Amino acid sequence: MTYIEGFVLAVPAANKEAYREHAAGAAPLFREFGATRFVENWGDDVPDGKVNDLKGAVKAKDDEVVVFSWLEYPDKATRDAANQKMMSDPRMEEMGKTMPFDGMRMIFAGFEPIVEEGDGKGTGYTDGFLVPVTPEKREAYREMAAKAAVIFREHGATRVVEAWGDDVPDGKVTDYKGAVLAEKGENVVYSWIEWPSKEARNAGWEKVMADERMKPPAEMPFDGKRMIWGGFEPIVQA
Repeated sequence: MTYIEGFVLAVPAANKEAYREHAAGAAPLFREFGATRFVENWGDDVPDGKVNDLKGAVKAKDDEVVVFSWLEYPDKATRDAANQKMMSDPRMEEMGKTMPFDGMRMIFAGFEPIVEEGDGKGTGYTDGFLVPVTPEKREAYREMAAKAAVIFREHGATRVVEAWGDDVPDGKVTDYKGAVLAEKGENVVYSWIEWPSKEARNAGWEKVMADERMKPPAEMPFDGKRMIWGGFEPIVQA
């Protein structure tokens, strides 16, 4: 089964090209270490939230943009081995000396997909989400997300992934639990929807919101007020 390493970080807007080059330079190493796909998405439509939002998740400054990115591996064992190699590879160490962003505010974790719809061959635009869900409601959430994924695909999405937090570390400055203001016992879901383009995404969402099948259940299996999301343009796909 696919395993996901998900990242959210803040990058100075002025460093966009430097960041893209930095990420593109790392892509061959990730492939060498066993990753099957690597996508970096630059914040394009990241709204302010009433309770929390993606900007707050990484303590983004006024001149910074949120990046939503992920690595895909064939399985957890490959991901674990890759992380070990990264920690000891001098090429990764050298790249770490010139990071065009504040790594202390980058949040990352390992996730197990519970819903995968679509081929994942490429994205023209990405919607990214973080959701707090209790383990007791995992199956209810999966069922709801699986039904929604089919509808998104009908209305133009090329891929939908919902991934359950498996290896979610506590951070010194920021982390995923803080991002969604997780309450005791709650886990984090890392999710994204891929579209052919921003235009297809905007049109797709209009159709999804008007689709009677998307009517929410009487009891939602998560606190929607603490779900955070944004729209992103891909800048690296490998």
